Amino acid sequence: MSNPAPFVSVVIPVYNEEENVALLYEGLKRSLADRGFGWELIFVNDGSTDNSVKVLADLAHKDTSVKYMVLTRNFGQQAALTAGMDYARGNYIVTMDCDLQDPPEIVPAMIEKAKEGYEVVFARRAFRDESFFKRATASLYYKLLEKFSDTEVYGNIGDFRLITRKVLKQLKGMREKSRYLRGMVAWLGFRHAVLDYDRPKRIHGTTGFSLLKMVRLGMSGILNFSLLPIRFGLVIGLLSIFSGTAFLAYITYDTFINNEVYQLYKWLSVITFVFIGFMFILIWILAEYVGQIYNESKNRPIYVVEQEENFDHEPEITYSEG
Repeated sequence: MSNPAPFVSVVIPVYNEEENVALLYEGLKRSLADRGFGWELIFVNDGSTDNSVKVLADLAHKDTSVKYMVLTRNFGQQAALTAGMDYARGNYIVTMDCDLQDPPEIVPAMIEKAKEGYEVVFARRAFRDESFFKRATASLYYKLLEKFSDTEVYGNIGDFRLITRKVLKQLKGMREKSRYLRGMVAWLGFRHAVLDYDRPKRIHGTTGFSLLKMVRLGMSGILNFSLLPIRFGLVIGLLSIFSGTAFLAYITYDTFINNEVYQLYKWLSVITFVFIGFMFILIWILAEYVGQIYNESKNRPIYVVEQEENFDHEPEITYSEG
């Protein structure tokens, strides 16, 4: 028989965070358990190659509120978050990173904000103690997504957020494989609030979120929640056609009116190559969308669990009708 549902579930993906797991546990314990909140802490080991699993096992042995699962391989942060949320039983579900850059101290404030009637509480990074390159690229990405997305997505908001059980139920019905959770939560449209915080610098270890992974996540957000790539390709194509036509008109005018002699085949060759280049860009954009459709059609699971500890229930997964 299952134990009573906890008041709050905290879901944390783990990838090579052996130095941070225990520190984050202590911080959350002070913020939640020591203040009387009923809680469960769900760690999802996403293919770590260090001693993260051993640290998790030790914590779970000492405190049954700590639960963890081990995925068979690295499925990615978004899949790991999904796995943890599928098992979460709390009235409120908080998702956050394990690198201590999402401060546990503000989780109680997020809960208080939810008690005011908000179904979603986003934690927004008012200040980021990160490199100029990361801050600049993140700012550019969010500005593009905010401007062209069909869904309202706030800038400087990652996966540090609180959702209610009502939101989680709807989110569980969205089983697409290409996952961009911050956009999916925004797309649901529930009443939400934003809580600002200062994001500190990582203290221990190195980020497992490489530039390539950031690009992939960014592309997932754009392709899933914006028609910007198609619109961009259309605009570039129209500009290319207009420019090429205008240049050919100019050559024609200069040849017949000013008697200038042009080796027209050279210019046509250049224009042809330009058009071929833009055609390849458009084909690539369409291929990205087709690739996502292909991945969805295979209907593979979002994640595979190899081991779990301190869970006394199976995950609850619902599917949207249609």
